[in-house]
Amino acid sequence: METNNEKVLYTGVTHTTGGRTGESKSSDGKLDITLSSPGSNGPGTNPEQLFAAGWSACFIGAMGKAASNLNVKLPVDHYVNTEIDLVSNDDGYSLQARLNVSLPGLDPEVAQKIVDGAHQTCPYSKATRGNIKVIINLI
Repeated sequence: METNNEKVLYTGVTHTTGGRTGESKSSDGKLDITLSSPGSNGPGTNPEQLFAAGWSACFIGAMGKAASNLNVKLPVDHYVNTEIDLVSNDDGYSLQARLNVSLPGLDPEVAQKIVDGAHQTCPYSKATRGNIKVIINLI
């Protein structure tokens, strides 16, 4: 789907059956997983783990861009631990997230600028902004 100033760079396509206790496969065959309900002893992963992995990977890419804009190199051992909570309340189900970012060896102010820049440009951050509670911790 393209509009005047947008160009689709990639489209991920999956076929999922069985919901939280089913399976999901990508159209290119690179993803072929069994799904299990969160907290169960089932054999597979769950949507919250997949979302956390995707957001972490995307956020690291956005940090690289933010660091480059500041003429800073990311530390070799940087990482993001993302926690996605499935929450139940009076309104039903929702998600909330914590991104715990490690940028060892960087000045804390520079590291914070990188994290802030990444949070402004990461597509996952943009998609969730204003929709779910998100906390980003620089650890």
